[in-house]
Amino acid sequence: MAGHEQGAATGQQIDYEALFEATPSPNLVLGPDLVIVAVNQAYLKATRTRREDLLGRHVFDAFPDNPADPNATGTRNLGASLRRVLATGERDSMALQKYDIPVPGDEGEGEAGSDEGEGRGRRGRRGEGRFEERYWSPINTPVLGPDGSVQLIIHRVEDVTDFVRERAQAPLKRTAEMDVDLRTRARELQEVNERLREAHARERSTALTLQQAMLPALVPGLHLHVAVRYRPAVGSLNVCGDWYEVSELADGRIAAAVGDVVGQGLGAACVMGQLRSALSAAIRVVGGPAQALEALGLYALSLEGALAATAVQVVIDRSARTICYSCAGHPPPLLLRAEGDVVRLDEATDPPLGARPEQVERPAATLPYTPGGILVLYTDGLIERRGEDIDVGLGRLADSLSRHGGLDPEQLADALLVDLGVTGGTVADDTALVVIGL
Repeated sequence: MAGHEQGAATGQQIDYEALFEATPSPNLVLGPDLVIVAVNQAYLKATRTRREDLLGRHVFDAFPDNPADPNATGTRNLGASLRRVLATGERDSMALQKYDIPVPGDEGEGEAGSDEGEGRGRRGRRGEGRFEERYWSPINTPVLGPDGSVQLIIHRVEDVTDFVRERAQAPLKRTAEMDVDLRTRARELQEVNERLREAHARERSTALTLQQAMLPALVPGLHLHVAVRYRPAVGSLNVCGDWYEVSELADGRIAAAVGDVVGQGLGAACVMGQLRSALSAAIRVVGGPAQALEALGLYALSLEGALAATAVQVVIDRSARTICYSCAGHPPPLLLRAEGDVVRLDEATDPPLGARPEQVERPAATLPYTPGGILVLYTDGLIERRGEDIDVGLGRLADSLSRHGGLDPEQLADALLVDLGVTGGTVADDTALVVIGL
């Protein structure tokens, strides 16, 4: 745990170890291997354990299932929750759990041998000592490292045993029956949630496979240094419809595009593939980016799930040293000029695809460039953050581009993702990024 850190808001020195120790809620800290690395006093009191008996032990070695209870599901449910936290980097709140804990020490010794302990304890079948019937409300929260991976898990619990017992011992038999039914329903709900998560995970895996299969590999021999990055969102159903395309046209010009389909899961992935293919074909047969997006907009009207999709298409003419572009509701590309200034390509912006029921001429703009510049195309997952104006994200991207402009496109792409916080387990939305060295 951290020792002393500077409090940003107050300027005070905060002793986080003391804060953790004094927290009234029972807290256990686990490493990614589920070995106990820290425990606070409230947890020791709630479980009647000693710190030296827990630190360095695997959580399920320290707290196994009660062998005398054939219906024990504590380790299974907690294990599933901890694995979800490790896989997603997100907090997981569990339903009410019956999770008996072993009574420390020999039978009849110390606090475990008190009348209260005798009243609650059960003897295990395999000589593992007595277990105490307990009920908990757990929450598992990840602590992420700089790379977005889960470094620690804070396992916080609230002991609700007394509440459950008081309800069960109420004078009305119906109250006790309702209590039993509540625990049964909670257990059933936990199992249903597990099945739903497994189904969502399967859909996510299928959608990711489909999405990645439809995203193109870069064509060799473009005579431009191009780097692409795609980062899927974190979460079981957050696979969206971001895509990119970079190809060489018949006259030697380079066409590059990115787009974003509204929606999630398999449907969005399928629509993404159809729009990407249609725009890739259109840019090869029409006069330029605006005409290609016009054609794509008409196609989107007949494609379910394509309305409000966004896209930007650029064409780089190396002989004329110009960039022609058109945007359909999409965030503007950024050009880092060889001279060092960053320019937004936002002079040819129109509504998203399918926003108009008839064909309307879309705008296009052309600007010159000098060799040595960098062109960046991206989807909104790179710059948008909840509760923040999009211009703030655009400014952050422009600043990062200026700072790292001396890097080659491969290194620059990675640096942009780090600066914009699109790493490991922290991605809240799909992100596609194309970096082109001019």
